[in-house]
Amino acid sequence: MSIDEMTAVESTALGRLATEGRLLNAVLKAPTTKPGRFGFRGDIALKFQVAVADEKRPPEYSIEQVLTVVEDGKTSVPFLSGYLHNFAYLKDLVEVLGDLLVPGGKYILFCNNIDLLAKYRVTMDGKLFYILPIDESTVWKEILELVDIDRNDIKKLNTQGKLDAVVEKALGFSETYPEIGYEDVLKLMGPVRNRNENRPV
Repeated sequence: MSIDEMTAVESTALGRLATEGRLLNAVLKAPTTKPGRFGFRGDIALKFQVAVADEKRPPEYSIEQVLTVVEDGKTSVPFLSGYLHNFAYLKDLVEVLGDLLVPGGKYILFCNNIDLLAKYRVTMDGKLFYILPIDESTVWKEILELVDIDRNDIKKLNTQGKLDAVVEKALGFSETYPEIGYEDVLKLMGPVRNRNENRPV
């Protein structure tokens, strides 16, 4: 990562997360094609493992396949989408991101362990989250379908341009899925699938 890149992310609303070492596995961590916008695609660590001595260990869990942008001079995250392996991690997401998430922001989360036919709106700490199922797919593919973008229409764009195209459509996304409380979804959610099952040894 170049010094310029580091300076760029540290001067945005994602700066605290970068300083805390939470921005991991970045596919994109750079200014986008829209002036004044900075984009991130990767993982955001939600809970760190206890480090022994100087050992660097991967986080216990993260929100993965994150798509997010921040605007120059703004202290909040207007759009975020990602994958939670366990819906219960939403509580950690709200705590870790804190006031980076704001009422009126567009937050779309895909979860492994909710019913494949379920779609919810969950409000926590005044912030609305769209909660959707995901199975054998990726956040990128799911979000393109959700906001009705044909991948052929954006295939000639670079990584930054593709993210901008998704964000522009996603910011206008709105659905009246049933509203349900966090605790109620916890009661409805299924077991967390073992990611390693059915993989060749």
